[in-house]
Amino acid sequence: MNALFEILAAVLQIYSYVLLARALASWIPNLDPYHPIMQFLYQLTEPVLDPVRRLIPPLGGMIDISMIVVFFALVVLQQMLLTLAT
Repeated sequence: MNALFEILAAVLQIYSYVLLARALASWIPNLDPYHPIMQFLYQLTEPVLDPVRRLIPPLGGMIDISMIVVFFALVVLQQMLLTLAT
């Protein structure tokens, strides 16, 4: 059972890297959103980010904090899984 928790924690870590890649890519002004890599990042992250966006509206009408909330939640879940694995 410990190995399962460790594997799930590793999967969450990889997903955190995917979220980070999407966040960093959003800062590149001339990046084509229709590029296959960007489409892949959107397809992986949008199912998680969209429900959070519906719960937490943008701050000031423009600042989307859904990525920060999801990233923080992933870190908390990963730490919980690693604690259960020990």
